[in-house]
Amino acid sequence: MLDLTTHWAGILSVIIFLSAYVLVVFEEVTHLRKSKPVMLAAGLIWMLIGIAYTVAGHGHETREFAAHIIEEYGELFLFLLVAITYVNTLEERRGFQVLRAKLVGLGLGYRGLFVLTGALAFVLSGILDNLTTALVMGTVILALGSESKRFVTLGCISVVVASNAGGAFTPFGDITTLMVWQKGKLEFLDFFAIFLPSLVNWLVPAGIMYFAVPQGRPTPQHERVRAKPGTLGVAVLFALTIVTAVSFKNFLHLPPALGMMLGLGYLQIWAYFLKRNGARRSDEDMVLDSFSQIQRVEWDTLLFFFGIIFAVGGLGVMGYLALASELLYADLGPTYANIIVGALSAVVDNIPLMFAVLTMDPDMSHGQWLLITLTCGVGGSMLSIGSAAGVALMGQAKDGYTFLSHLRWTWAIGLGYVAAVGTHLLVNAATF
Repeated sequence: MLDLTTHWAGILSVIIFLSAYVLVVFEEVTHLRKSKPVMLAAGLIWMLIGIAYTVAGHGHETREFAAHIIEEYGELFLFLLVAITYVNTLEERRGFQVLRAKLVGLGLGYRGLFVLTGALAFVLSGILDNLTTALVMGTVILALGSESKRFVTLGCISVVVASNAGGAFTPFGDITTLMVWQKGKLEFLDFFAIFLPSLVNWLVPAGIMYFAVPQGRPTPQHERVRAKPGTLGVAVLFALTIVTAVSFKNFLHLPPALGMMLGLGYLQIWAYFLKRNGARRSDEDMVLDSFSQIQRVEWDTLLFFFGIIFAVGGLGVMGYLALASELLYADLGPTYANIIVGALSAVVDNIPLMFAVLTMDPDMSHGQWLLITLTCGVGGSMLSIGSAAGVALMGQAKDGYTFLSHLRWTWAIGLGYVAAVGTHLLVNAATF
């Protein structure tokens, strides 16, 4: 692998990557979808790699580098395609609407709802993902918080922190944890070692904010929503798909993405029977078109992952990640490096950061890999723009939840971050 860190192609690639990332950060201002600049940047960076290697007489080696990254992205893409399709199907079957209606009809006070929505966000994000969970809980907060802007603000902050924390201790809760699992750095059950640190990460700021939540009670609301036929079957098959993916990796030593694709087959067959029964009974609600749920996948997000993974991978081929690894992990040590990387995820998306760490592949203990999984998963909670959950809720809640309203409580979330790291270092000391 050539060292291109001081080569004109390498320097130009860094400029291209930074320019693309600036456009990603200001997506709300420019209205340029985030996938477009990073896809362009990825293509240009690899073109410069090809030119530099060809001029140096090593052009035949670039294919192997690119093929390795294509394999990594392909596994991630297929896994996410199936997971998102199941989530879309549950939404189409009105599963999330039923959950929201039940929560709205409980008649709890603001403080009770604050605790309940946060706790549910923490639990559900480990099964679904932090973005979907935050949006579902956000609709509950907005439905009941029309009379109290303060409740909306604090409830949204709690949900963002809880969603990110809950997604950190399972391979399915966040893209970064999925990447760590697929890379083989941690086994499926290993992630649960950071359950307690993840819980502390939410409980500390939630406990502080609890006393700022209004003590009143929202006006009771009654909303009747009926799930479409087959909803329970979809949920059961989703759970079975997760079991299949884990079994493929742990027992058959096959990529978990293959297990997820088998799970997509489960859904397709279930949709076939629902469609047949719906046509026989003339019940349109029973009909499930699984292909239409695949079409609803957020392609902007999947293509953004493509651009980021290939752009960062290209910078790694040029030697920049080896340089960063030397500065962080060799000079500072893995503990401080992992804490810093996690804190950076509040400003820089955690996906390129985690992919960079996995590409650097520093020599770390089991406990250190758990630490970077924890910090990269929860560090983005310190700013509203630090995670997909925060960005999505800002768009959903508008004036009720903003960058500045979140920033006022960053100190409390930061205390949770420090407490989570301390808890991990204490309870999982034997893994270091």
